[in-house]
Amino acid sequence: MVKMKGSILALLLVLALSLSGCTRGSTGIVVSGSTTVEPIAEVAGEDYHKAHPEVSVLVSGLGSSAGIEAVGITKTADIGTSSRSLKDEEKKLGLTVIPIAHDGIAVVVNPANTVTNLQLNDLRDIYAGKITNWNEVGGPDEPIVLVNRDESSGTRDAFTSFVMGDTPFSLDAVVLPGTGQVREVISRTKGAIGYISEGFVNKQVRALNINGIPPSPANIASNKYPLSRSLYFLARADISPEAQGYIDYVLSDAIQQGPVRDAGYLPVTGGER
Repeated sequence: MVKMKGSILALLLVLALSLSGCTRGSTGIVVSGSTTVEPIAEVAGEDYHKAHPEVSVLVSGLGSSAGIEAVGITKTADIGTSSRSLKDEEKKLGLTVIPIAHDGIAVVVNPANTVTNLQLNDLRDIYAGKITNWNEVGGPDEPIVLVNRDESSGTRDAFTSFVMGDTPFSLDAVVLPGTGQVREVISRTKGAIGYISEGFVNKQVRALNINGIPPSPANIASNKYPLSRSLYFLARADISPEAQGYIDYVLSDAIQQGPVRDAGYLPVTGGER
């Protein structure tokens, strides 16, 4: 039994060292942060590894704030990902900010909801808890079920900037950690409203027009849609050649015109935007 425990411990140590070697230094790249950016980073990482088998790319979606902290403070990531701009205190970290895609924040409801448009001030009042029934904005007599993101979410920060300003969120909202969870809850809840990246909108939910403007690619690219934003990679000055190569690959036409568009986002380089 003692020998078996020793063997297991030795095996775990080998595995730990192996994982450490493939996630740091010259043999690995750690990418951490926004769940919105995660699909692009993952697909690009798989393709980059195929072209460079000696480099492993490990991607995690922990939220934009967590990604900024990982690359800029704890330095546990080679690249941070964010769906929001840096805050003033984060700008002091000296990170290089690299836009990798354009996106819009879609305000989504259950497909059974008959409301098709919200004015920006009505959307603010809904999330502030001042409007609580859909019949107050031309919809059915149905209580509004608020779905919000947690405070580490870059999408929440962007939504706050675009919609809420200094108005506080209602405390009655269901708070969820990821885009997928928001979409799933709204797809199952008739009176629910939430917000997700336009790239994640599918048949489970329906995107509303805001101020009469739909979140179409053309409206997002022109910033006509009022909830338009960019998605970012963040890097330190001491970035490794492998990590820089991965960033360059994400900005290439192979990813910009492929996975970026496939995910429902708009490219920042090459081709028609």
